[in-house]
Parts: sequence; C-alpha cells; structure tokens
Amino acid sequence: MRWIVTILIFSILQWYAFQGIKTITANRWIWMVYGVVVIVIVGNLLLHSLILERPDNMEPKLMYAIGLFITLFTFQALITLVLMAEDIIRVPQSIYAYFFKMPGQSNFFPERRKFLSQLAIGLAAIPFTSLLYGMYRGRYNYKVLSYVLEYDDLPDAFDGFKITQISDIHSGSFDNPKKVKYGVDLINKQQSDIVLFTGDLVNNKSEEVLPWTSVFGEIKAPQGVYSILGNHDYGDYTHWDSKEAKDQNMKDLYAAQKKMGWDLLLNESRFIEKGGQRIAIVGVENWGTGRFKKAGNLNKALENVAAEDFKILMSHDPSHWEAEVLPHPYNVHLTLSGHTHGMQFGIDIPGWIKWSPVQWRYKQWAGIYGQPKQRLNVNRGFGYLAYPGRVGMWPEVTSITLKKSKTAV
Repeated sequence: MRWIVTILIFSILQWYAFQGIKTITANRWIWMVYGVVVIVIVGNLLLHSLILERPDNMEPKLMYAIGLFITLFTFQALITLVLMAEDIIRVPQSIYAYFFKMPGQSNFFPERRKFLSQLAIGLAAIPFTSLLYGMYRGRYNYKVLSYVLEYDDLPDAFDGFKITQISDIHSGSFDNPKKVKYGVDLINKQQSDIVLFTGDLVNNKSEEVLPWTSVFGEIKAPQGVYSILGNHDYGDYTHWDSKEAKDQNMKDLYAAQKKMGWDLLLNESRFIEKGGQRIAIVGVENWGTGRFKKAGNLNKALENVAAEDFKILMSHDPSHWEAEVLPHPYNVHLTLSGHTHGMQFGIDIPGWIKWSPVQWRYKQWAGIYGQPKQRLNVNRGFGYLAYPGRVGMWPEVTSITLKKSKTAV
C-alpha cells in the first residue's frame, strides 16, 4: 500500500508539472529535455539507494542523489499545488457547461490558463534555485554567531570566559577537505577558552571520522575540547552483522575522539578552575523525546557537582532541556544542544524573522532560549545530513562570552 500511494503521488506530480511546462511552451525539445532530467534524477536515486549503496549508510553520492530528488520534488510539488487549485475551479465549470451547454459551444472544458502555469513555474523556480545553491555553496558557508550572556552568580574569575560551541559534524557527509579545514580554522580563530562539541560526530559508523581526525584534531583551546554523543553516534541507524561489531564501532569512536584530543563526557562532569574558583562542564549522553535514544542520565552526570556550582551542560537534543533540565532541583545555568540542524532550510534575518519547518517539531530549534538564570543555545550544526546542502540555516560556529551581571551584588 505504501508503494502504491507513493507511485500515485509521484504520478500526479509528474502529470501536473508536465502540464505546466506544456502550457507555457510548445517546443517539444524542451519537453524532452525536462523528461530526460526527471528520468536521470529519479533513476540516480533508485540506483544509489537500492543497488549501489545501502540507504542507511548515507554516503555522499547517495546524499547528492537525495538532494537532487528533493529539489525536483519541491519544484513539481509547487507547480502541482497551483495548477490543482486551478482545476478545483475548472472542473466544476466543465460540469456546469456539459449539462447547460450554450448554443454554438463545442468545448465544455476550459483550457488551462497560460498565466497560471507561468506563475506556478516562476514560484517553483525560487526554492528550486535555492536548493541547488544550497548544495553548491551553502553546505560550507560557515557563519560565526556571537552571544554575550550575563549571570549574577557567575564566579568573578570567569567574567569574560569565552566558549566556542560546535555540533553535528556528520563527518561521513564531507567531500571537500579544503572547506572543512576552513571551518576548523574559523573555530580556532575565535580564540576561546574552551571548545564544546555537542554530538553527532558521524552519520552511522566510526570509520567515517577516520579521514578527518587530523583536521579536527587541530581544534585547540587553553581549557580543552570536550564532547558528548549524539543520536547518530551510537550506530543505531545502520545494519550490523553482530552485536560485537556494533560494540566495537563504539569503542573505535571513543578512540577516535581521544586521538583528536577531545575529552568525551559520558554522563559525567569536569571542573574548570581559575583564580581559586570553578565552573562545572557537564555532559550527558543522548536524551531525546519520542523515538530518540534516552541514554542520558542527568543525575549521574551531576553527582560530583555541587548545587551552588556554575554549570554548563552539553546535551545533544534540545527537547531534553524542558523535559529534564529545567525541572531538575539543580539550577543548570547554560545548556548547549544541537540536533535540529535548523532543518538545513529556513529564513533567518536577525531582528526580523527566524523560520524553519523544523519549528513544527521542536519548540527550541536554533539560537538562545530561556531566561537569565537558565538558558539554552541550540547550534544549527557544522555539517549536514541527507540533503547535502543548506539554505538560510548556514553551518554554525557559536561563540558565547560569559559576563558577570552588572546588577550582581
């Protein structure tokens, strides 16, 4: 039944899209070129997902096939919506004309209006070109987003303490070492006191990060680089020949992070000391609402932390914040998450608009949330997954400076 519905929807999209093109031009060569493009894109997706590669491995070639298909699907879907809306008017008109035919009227079904077809294709061209641009340039269009956060109970010694957060590297997706190196240099350029990585180093398997360990091993900070696991790091979304193979994959992932000089926190904490004072860096394993893995144990991660300590929590999935972090008896000052990628598509104009379809799934999905005592930052991600590009929601390096509140007594 699922395949029948899929084929039916796909057939409707093809029919309406071709109707739109056929209405605005009588050039059969254009029709043929369009048909060939559709066949190549769909055939490429089927070839890579069903024949050459397992779809759960998310190799770059498969993601390109997915990206092109998403671009085509969006183009056809918008044309279909406009022309289907026109048919809602045309069909009743044709029924009325059939039963109440006027003298001399031979055609009771109105022709499709050329203007609406031009409008439909013009509208569809906007996301079409945007998605292609996102694949060509957007996926490595790194942006630094800077925030200054004030706390009245921040230890004096940490006034001006600077954090760089990165998240969702998804190293198995990368295919341009030069661009990735540029992103890493941008991280180091922030000259932060500490770098915190909030999960999803790989898509599915630890082997994906091996070609990149030397690059990510260049990330340095005076107080160290700390990391946690994201939902993709556990290898739950791919096939394993045995439990032992999956367990070995996790061991290899731990080893890769150690090789890069990253301190992986598995439901545990570390203290950063400065001028006789300290702050706690806390890291939980992945915890997400719904179907996502719930390996995170906040109580265990906080067991060596005092209630009065200033706390920075790394938790991959932002849904953990409202579900467990805010209700916790300890005040967690700053939670850092990722996971959403901002859906890699949206509109983000500071002070004007911040929108992405992902907001229908996550209440907190990009940027700073909360109030002065407890805040959350959701990083849009360093890498990409499935769709090999970004539109509007650019890959992000977050720079956060902690300041002692001027109103603190």
